[in-house]
Amino acid sequence: MDSNTTQLQSDWISRSEPADGIERIEAFFHGNAYSMHRHDTYAIGLTLAGVQCFHYRHSLRSSLPGQTMVLHPDEAHDGQAGTHEGFRYQMIYVQPAAIQEVLGGRALPFIEGGVTNDRRLFEATKTALRQMRGDSEPIERDDALAGLALALDSASGARPTRKSADFAAAQQARNYLHASCTRAVTLDELAAVSGRDRWSLSRDFRTFYGTSPYHYLVMRRLEIARALMLRGDSLADIAAAAGFADQSHMTRHFRHAYGIPPARWLAMMDDRRAR
Repeated sequence: MDSNTTQLQSDWISRSEPADGIERIEAFFHGNAYSMHRHDTYAIGLTLAGVQCFHYRHSLRSSLPGQTMVLHPDEAHDGQAGTHEGFRYQMIYVQPAAIQEVLGGRALPFIEGGVTNDRRLFEATKTALRQMRGDSEPIERDDALAGLALALDSASGARPTRKSADFAAAQQARNYLHASCTRAVTLDELAAVSGRDRWSLSRDFRTFYGTSPYHYLVMRRLEIARALMLRGDSLADIAAAAGFADQSHMTRHFRHAYGIPPARWLAMMDDRRAR
Protein backbone atom coordinates (compact mmCIF):
# COMPACT_ATOMS: atom_id res chain seq x y z
CA MET A 1 0.00 0.00 0.00
CA ASP A 2 1.36 3.37 -1.00
CA SER A 3 0.50 6.61 0.80
CA ASN A 4 1.48 10.25 0.40
CA THR A 5 1.44 12.40 3.48
CA THR A 6 2.12 15.81 4.89
CA GLN A 7 1.02 16.53 8.46
CA LEU A 8 -1.10 19.65 8.81
CA GLN A 9 -0.88 21.06 12.36
CA SER A 10 -2.04 18.26 14.70
CA ASP A 11 -4.73 16.85 12.41
CA TRP A 12 -3.88 13.83 10.25
CA ILE A 13 -5.37 11.19 8.00
CA SER A 14 -3.81 7.78 7.34
CA ARG A 15 -5.34 6.11 4.30
CA SER A 16 -5.16 2.66 2.74
CA GLU A 17 -5.32 2.39 -1.03
CA PRO A 18 -8.83 1.37 -2.13
CA ALA A 19 -9.24 -2.31 -3.00
CA ASP A 20 -12.29 -4.34 -4.04
CA GLY A 21 -14.65 -1.40 -3.55
CA ILE A 22 -13.42 -0.63 -0.03
CA GLU A 23 -11.26 2.22 1.31
CA ARG A 24 -9.97 2.35 4.88
CA ILE A 25 -8.76 5.33 6.92
CA GLU A 26 -7.74 6.30 10.41
CA ALA A 27 -7.73 9.99 11.37
CA PHE A 28 -7.46 12.49 14.19
CA PHE A 29 -9.06 15.95 14.25
CA HIS A 30 -9.49 18.92 16.52
CA GLY A 31 -12.41 21.28 15.96
CA ASN A 32 -14.14 21.20 12.59
CA ALA A 33 -12.95 18.32 10.42
CA TYR A 34 -15.23 18.34 7.38
CA SER A 35 -17.87 20.66 5.97
CA MET A 36 -21.18 19.21 4.73
CA HIS A 37 -20.58 16.68 1.97
CA ARG A 38 -21.89 13.41 0.59
CA HIS A 39 -20.38 10.43 -1.16
CA ASP A 40 -21.73 7.32 -2.86
CA THR A 41 -20.37 4.78 -0.38
CA TYR A 42 -21.34 3.55 3.03
CA ALA A 43 -19.15 5.13 5.71
CA ILE A 44 -18.94 2.60 8.54
CA GLY A 45 -16.63 3.13 11.46
CA LEU A 46 -15.72 3.36 15.11
CA THR A 47 -14.72 6.31 17.29
CA LEU A 48 -11.55 5.27 19.10
CA ALA A 49 -11.17 8.27 21.42
CA GLY A 50 -13.05 11.47 22.19
CA VAL A 51 -16.49 12.53 21.00
CA GLN A 52 -17.17 12.55 17.26
CA CYS A 53 -20.08 14.77 16.21
CA PHE A 54 -21.75 15.21 12.84
CA HIS A 55 -24.91 16.65 11.36
CA TYR A 56 -26.89 13.90 9.64
CA ARG A 57 -30.52 13.83 8.47
CA HIS A 58 -31.38 17.18 10.09
CA SER A 59 -29.95 16.39 13.54
CA LEU A 60 -26.62 16.59 15.35
CA ARG A 61 -25.37 13.08 16.15
CA SER A 62 -22.60 12.01 18.53
CA SER A 63 -20.49 8.86 18.40
CA LEU A 64 -18.56 7.48 21.40
CA PRO A 65 -16.17 4.55 21.75
CA GLY A 66 -18.24 1.34 21.75
CA GLN A 67 -20.76 2.58 19.19
CA THR A 68 -20.84 2.10 15.42
CA MET A 69 -21.32 4.87 12.86
CA VAL A 70 -23.18 3.97 9.67
CA LEU A 71 -23.70 6.76 7.15
CA HIS A 72 -25.82 5.73 4.18
CA PRO A 73 -24.69 6.52 0.62
CA ASP A 74 -25.72 9.93 -0.68
CA GLU A 75 -26.68 11.31 2.76
CA ALA A 76 -25.17 14.73 3.54
CA HIS A 77 -23.05 14.97 6.70
CA ASP A 78 -20.14 16.89 8.21
CA GLY A 79 -17.73 16.17 11.07
CA GLN A 80 -16.34 17.93 14.15
CA ALA A 81 -14.95 17.25 17.60
CA GLY A 82 -17.39 17.24 20.48
CA THR A 83 -14.72 18.30 23.00
CA HIS A 84 -11.50 20.35 22.97
CA GLU A 85 -9.44 17.13 23.10
CA GLY A 86 -10.41 16.18 19.56
CA PHE A 87 -11.39 12.73 18.32
CA ARG A 88 -9.74 9.75 16.68
CA TYR A 89 -11.59 7.27 14.54
CA GLN A 90 -11.35 4.46 11.99
CA MET A 91 -13.66 4.25 9.01
CA ILE A 92 -14.19 2.01 6.03
CA TYR A 93 -15.90 3.30 2.91
CA VAL A 94 -17.73 0.45 1.21
CA GLN A 95 -19.20 0.65 -2.27
CA PRO A 96 -22.86 -0.47 -2.32
CA ALA A 97 -21.86 -2.85 -5.11
CA ALA A 98 -19.66 -4.73 -2.61
CA ILE A 99 -22.62 -5.04 -0.23
CA GLN A 100 -24.79 -6.21 -3.14
CA GLU A 101 -22.34 -9.03 -3.87
CA VAL A 102 -23.32 -10.47 -0.50
CA LEU A 103 -27.01 -9.49 -0.36
CA GLY A 104 -27.75 -10.42 -3.98
CA GLY A 105 -30.02 -7.60 -5.12
CA ARG A 106 -31.91 -6.74 -1.94
CA ALA A 107 -32.55 -3.09 -1.09
CA LEU A 108 -29.57 -1.45 0.60
CA PRO A 109 -29.67 -1.62 4.41
CA PHE A 110 -30.38 1.67 6.18
CA ILE A 111 -29.50 2.44 9.82
CA GLU A 112 -31.70 5.22 11.16
CA GLY A 113 -29.81 7.99 12.96
CA GLY A 114 -26.29 7.17 11.79
CA VAL A 115 -25.13 5.74 15.16
CA THR A 116 -26.08 2.36 16.61
CA ASN A 117 -25.38 0.26 19.69
CA ASP A 118 -26.00 -3.00 17.81
CA ARG A 119 -23.33 -5.40 19.14
CA ARG A 120 -23.28 -7.69 16.12
CA LEU A 121 -22.59 -4.77 13.82
CA PHE A 122 -19.96 -3.38 16.21
CA GLU A 123 -18.07 -6.69 16.21
CA ALA A 124 -18.42 -7.07 12.43
CA THR A 125 -17.06 -3.56 11.94
CA LYS A 126 -14.09 -4.22 14.23
CA THR A 127 -13.36 -7.38 12.27
CA ALA A 128 -13.64 -5.57 8.94
CA LEU A 129 -11.30 -2.81 10.07
CA ARG A 130 -8.77 -5.42 11.14
CA GLN A 131 -9.04 -7.75 8.15
CA MET A 132 -9.58 -5.38 5.23
CA ARG A 133 -5.94 -4.39 4.81
CA GLY A 134 -3.95 -4.25 1.63
CA ASP A 135 -1.87 -7.27 2.68
CA SER A 136 -4.82 -9.45 3.70
CA GLU A 137 -5.58 -12.70 1.93
CA PRO A 138 -8.53 -12.40 -0.50
CA ILE A 139 -10.55 -14.95 1.46
CA GLU A 140 -9.92 -12.97 4.66
CA ARG A 141 -11.26 -9.79 3.06
CA ASP A 142 -14.25 -11.62 1.60
CA ASP A 143 -15.06 -13.14 4.99
CA ALA A 144 -14.99 -9.71 6.65
CA LEU A 145 -17.16 -8.18 3.92
CA ALA A 146 -19.76 -10.93 4.23
CA GLY A 147 -19.92 -10.54 7.99
CA LEU A 148 -20.27 -6.78 7.69
CA ALA A 149 -22.99 -6.90 5.01
CA LEU A 150 -25.05 -9.48 6.90
CA ALA A 151 -24.72 -7.60 10.21
CA LEU A 152 -25.70 -4.38 8.47
CA ASP A 153 -28.74 -6.06 6.90
CA SER A 154 -29.78 -7.52 10.26
CA ALA A 155 -29.35 -4.23 12.14
CA SER A 156 -31.40 -2.35 9.55
CA GLY A 157 -34.47 -4.55 9.78
CA ALA A 158 -34.06 -5.66 6.12
CA ARG A 159 -36.55 -3.55 4.19
CA PRO A 160 -38.18 -5.35 1.20
CA THR A 161 -37.14 -4.44 -2.34
CA ARG A 162 -39.69 -3.09 -4.83
CA LYS A 163 -40.92 -6.03 -6.94
CA SER A 164 -40.46 -4.06 -10.14
CA ALA A 165 -36.81 -3.17 -9.44
CA ASP A 166 -34.43 -4.71 -11.98
CA PHE A 167 -31.04 -5.50 -10.44
CA ALA A 168 -29.51 -6.82 -13.68
CA ALA A 169 -30.36 -3.58 -15.51
CA ALA A 170 -28.86 -1.44 -12.74
CA GLN A 171 -25.75 -3.62 -12.76
CA GLN A 172 -25.35 -3.18 -16.53
CA ALA A 173 -25.66 0.59 -16.17
CA ARG A 174 -23.06 0.60 -13.39
CA ASN A 175 -20.60 -1.37 -15.52
CA TYR A 176 -21.13 1.07 -18.40
CA LEU A 177 -20.44 4.05 -16.13
CA HIS A 178 -17.17 2.49 -15.00
CA ALA A 179 -16.07 2.00 -18.59
CA SER A 180 -17.09 5.53 -19.68
CA CYS A 181 -16.52 7.71 -16.61
CA THR A 182 -14.02 10.15 -18.17
CA ARG A 183 -16.47 11.30 -20.84
CA ALA A 184 -20.00 12.69 -20.89
CA VAL A 185 -22.65 9.97 -20.51
CA THR A 186 -26.40 10.46 -20.97
CA LEU A 187 -29.24 8.71 -19.18
CA ASP A 188 -30.53 7.68 -22.61
CA GLU A 189 -27.26 5.80 -23.20
CA LEU A 190 -27.66 3.98 -19.92
CA ALA A 191 -31.27 3.14 -20.73
CA ALA A 192 -30.25 1.68 -24.09
CA VAL A 193 -27.50 -0.42 -22.52
CA SER A 194 -29.69 -1.73 -19.72
CA GLY A 195 -32.93 -2.24 -21.64
CA ARG A 196 -34.96 -0.12 -19.21
CA ASP A 197 -36.62 3.22 -19.75
CA ARG A 198 -34.49 5.96 -18.27
CA TRP A 199 -36.69 6.87 -15.31
CA SER A 200 -37.22 3.25 -14.23
CA LEU A 201 -33.48 2.75 -14.52
CA SER A 202 -32.80 5.86 -12.46
CA ARG A 203 -35.07 4.55 -9.68
CA ASP A 204 -33.55 1.06 -9.84
CA PHE A 205 -30.01 2.45 -9.68
CA ARG A 206 -30.81 4.36 -6.50
CA THR A 207 -32.43 1.28 -4.94
CA PHE A 208 -29.41 -0.95 -5.45
CA TYR A 209 -26.48 1.49 -5.34
CA GLY A 210 -27.74 4.22 -3.04
CA THR A 211 -27.15 7.20 -5.35
CA SER A 212 -28.03 8.59 -8.77
CA PRO A 213 -26.22 7.51 -11.95
CA TYR A 214 -24.73 11.00 -12.34
CA HIS A 215 -23.35 11.17 -8.81
CA TYR A 216 -21.94 7.68 -9.25
CA LEU A 217 -20.20 8.88 -12.43
CA VAL A 218 -18.72 11.93 -10.67
CA MET A 219 -17.39 9.80 -7.81
CA ARG A 220 -15.58 7.52 -10.25
CA ARG A 221 -13.93 10.63 -11.76
CA LEU A 222 -12.91 11.76 -8.28
CA GLU A 223 -11.34 8.38 -7.58
CA ILE A 224 -9.19 8.85 -10.68
CA ALA A 225 -8.37 12.40 -9.58
CA ARG A 226 -7.23 11.34 -6.10
CA ALA A 227 -4.93 8.68 -7.56
CA LEU A 228 -3.37 11.25 -9.90
CA MET A 229 -3.00 13.76 -7.05
CA LEU A 230 -1.02 11.23 -5.03
CA ARG A 231 1.16 10.67 -8.11
CA GLY A 232 2.02 14.38 -8.15
CA ASP A 233 0.23 15.57 -11.30
CA SER A 234 -1.00 19.18 -11.50
CA LEU A 235 -4.63 19.83 -10.61
CA ALA A 236 -5.34 21.31 -14.06
CA ASP A 237 -3.98 18.20 -15.81
CA ILE A 238 -5.82 15.93 -13.38
CA ALA A 239 -9.15 17.66 -14.03
CA ALA A 240 -8.79 17.12 -17.77
CA ALA A 241 -7.66 13.50 -17.43
CA ALA A 242 -10.49 12.61 -15.05
CA GLY A 243 -13.21 14.05 -17.28
CA PHE A 244 -14.00 17.36 -15.56
CA ALA A 245 -14.57 20.57 -17.50
CA ASP A 246 -11.71 22.34 -15.70
CA GLN A 247 -9.90 22.58 -12.36
CA SER A 248 -12.59 24.67 -10.66
CA HIS A 249 -15.24 22.16 -11.75
CA MET A 250 -13.23 19.32 -10.19
CA THR A 251 -12.53 21.30 -7.00
CA ARG A 252 -16.22 22.04 -6.54
CA HIS A 253 -17.13 18.37 -6.83
CA PHE A 254 -14.23 17.33 -4.59
CA ARG A 255 -15.39 19.59 -1.75
CA HIS A 256 -18.97 18.43 -2.22
CA ALA A 257 -17.89 14.77 -2.00
CA TYR A 258 -15.23 14.88 0.74
CA GLY A 259 -15.87 18.07 2.72
CA ILE A 260 -12.38 19.52 2.17
CA PRO A 261 -10.62 21.03 -0.89
CA PRO A 262 -8.13 18.94 -2.89
CA ALA A 263 -5.03 20.76 -1.62
CA ARG A 264 -5.94 20.21 2.03
CA TRP A 265 -6.79 16.56 1.40
CA LEU A 266 -3.40 16.00 -0.21
CA ALA A 267 -1.55 17.83 2.58
CA MET A 268 -3.19 15.69 5.25
CA MET A 269 -2.31 12.31 3.77
CA ASP A 270 -0.16 10.56 6.35
CA ASP A 271 2.81 8.41 5.26
CA ARG A 272 1.86 5.77 7.79
CA ARG A 273 -0.44 2.92 6.91
CA ALA A 274 -3.96 2.97 8.33
CA ARG A 275 -3.81 0.95 11.51
